[in-house]
Amino acid sequence: MDLIFPTWEHDQAVLDYRQEWLECDPGQGINGSWGLQRKEYEDYGIWLKDIENLTKGISKNPHINVPATTFLALCDNRMVGNIQMRHYLNDYLLRTYGHVGYGVRPSERRKGYATQMLFLVIEKYRHSGVDEILLSCDKENIASRSTIIKNGGVLENEFAEESGNIVQRYWIKTGAGDYK
Repeated sequence: MDLIFPTWEHDQAVLDYRQEWLECDPGQGINGSWGLQRKEYEDYGIWLKDIENLTKGISKNPHINVPATTFLALCDNRMVGNIQMRHYLNDYLLRTYGHVGYGVRPSERRKGYATQMLFLVIEKYRHSGVDEILLSCDKENIASRSTIIKNGGVLENEFAEESGNIVQRYWIKTGAGDYK
């Protein structure tokens, strides 16, 4: 598996991924994709421009107004997932969702892709000098919780969203401090 920044070369792979999500999980967000499920992103060029802007910290979401890089997870040129790496946390992200968001194509779930994607992003954080990263998941999302724990996640706490949904917050040490 490779993590690759999206380009025009990936338009059909991304749009196929999007379509499968919409058919299998209607009404759900595509985690880690910067809202790929939104109607306006039927136009790949608009999504790609927004992803490029996001790397510079230019965001349409006032809560996530930090630089972030979105990667496609590709296996044999098929998009199996995506993962977003936020370069640092603002107060909102520190209180809530953390450094990383990710999603796996519905037909590719339970094959270890999320665990592998997260491992590769942890390596990117380690090489960039970030010692520890924060991730969160819904308490009911056993698969995501397992992915985080397999990658060294340690539960810090839980919080309730306005809807009553319980979110768990985990910290993962990247090992960056081992190289100083």
